[in-house]
Amino acid sequence: MSDKHQHWIDLRSDTVTQPSEAMRAAMAAADVGDDVYGDDPSVNRLQDFAADLFGFEAGMFAPSGTQTNLIALMTHCGRGDEYLVGQEAHTYKYEGGGAAVLGSIQPQPIANQADGSIALADIEAYIKPDDMHFARTRLLALENTIGGRVLGQDYVAAATALAHGKGMATHLDGARICNAAVQQGLGLRAAVAGFDTVSVCLSKGMGAPVGSVLLGPKAFIEQGKRWRKMLGGGMRQAGVIAAAAQYALEHNVQRLAEDHDNAAELARGLAQIAALKVGTPQTNIFWMDVPAAACEPLRQALARERIRASVGPRTRLVTHLDVSRADVARTVEVFKAFFSTWSGA
Repeated sequence: MSDKHQHWIDLRSDTVTQPSEAMRAAMAAADVGDDVYGDDPSVNRLQDFAADLFGFEAGMFAPSGTQTNLIALMTHCGRGDEYLVGQEAHTYKYEGGGAAVLGSIQPQPIANQADGSIALADIEAYIKPDDMHFARTRLLALENTIGGRVLGQDYVAAATALAHGKGMATHLDGARICNAAVQQGLGLRAAVAGFDTVSVCLSKGMGAPVGSVLLGPKAFIEQGKRWRKMLGGGMRQAGVIAAAAQYALEHNVQRLAEDHDNAAELARGLAQIAALKVGTPQTNIFWMDVPAAACEPLRQALARERIRASVGPRTRLVTHLDVSRADVARTVEVFKAFFSTWSGA
């Protein structure tokens, strides 16, 4: 292996991004205070900036998207309430059951369609009648992007209007909403139209090392801060990490298009390998089917070439700001070399 391939190419997730030198400089220069008292100027600046950017009254900075989602669910819903959510949604499947365990909120999972949406007819069918036998249906929670798929604006408008028409609130897990906005050529306010609250993760493709913001009405955010404290998310001199998140919002939104282009190029290259069945990415995430017998030797071959990937029969690959076009070409080269000698046994 030559020296030019010494760095690791990490395709497991866009959570693995490293802060740039400019982002590190912003962190080092951050003015800080005690955020629990509300006097960290960098946190306050970030919250106000993000709220204005997405078109909400107020914002709240928290350590993770899992926490901002849970705070939103616990603020929208009380004990004995339920929220409607997709079977594949992060808030239902990948966040430890927090809404049920910590919020006493019943999730009502609904099958996602192939495009990631929840059919409008299914949403309506799962809304419970006002009857003591049923949990009270309070909230519709959607996710955009979901598994790298973008929910179209016409669908979002129809789904949120349906929910509001039935007296429900709407929440968006917008962990990758900036990817969705860039892919559709939308402004960020347009991308979240119809939602009462939105969680925006800044530690994925946006490149910050940690943190998410929850956005919504001022009274909602003030109530949410009580849940944040109870959930252990009250931070002190958090301006150091808020400055990184601020930098991400100011500099890293439109550059997400590069990640989308790199994912498309990677998918095109891998699709030339007959043994693989490769999906077509809409954003920076795509999936491919790998023969089960090839998974372990492929994983080892990639590791020898300093490429990290979550290889399995159903493999997800993710591009991000630390994956260059040269890295994409190198990855395709290594995959092709492996499958050129793999016997299929």
